[in-house]
Amino acid sequence: MSRLADARFRAATAFQRRINPLLRRLPLQTVIETRGRVSGLPRQTPVGGRRVGDTFWLVSEFGERSQYIRNIKADPRVRVRVRGRWHTGTARLMPDDDPVTRLRRLPRLNGLGVRAFGTNLLTVRVDLDT
Repeated sequence: MSRLADARFRAATAFQRRINPLLRRLPLQTVIETRGRVSGLPRQTPVGGRRVGDTFWLVSEFGERSQYIRNIKADPRVRVRVRGRWHTGTARLMPDDDPVTRLRRLPRLNGLGVRAFGTNLLTVRVDLDT
């Protein structure tokens, strides 16, 4: 990873450590809940994305460097809070999907943040249980 990409990652991570605890508490903030790959405890991360039918789509700004992506790789069963309601599902990493094109279909505010900070975009699809 280049120095610039590493600096962007560290800056975004520092910012997210401060803002994410606040965002998680907002009732309408979209949140993905994974299981900690070491602790087994629930880990909630605010994300941007969109539900399309029984599928929820999001783009991770740091790909496999993101802790929630590492947790998904260890245990793909997740919960997603969309518009205040929790849904269970199975997350799938989509490395062959074009994340830039996918971002155009997701909420614009999230897309701006992901494009501004992102260094290794990765699409995630969550197949929601019905």
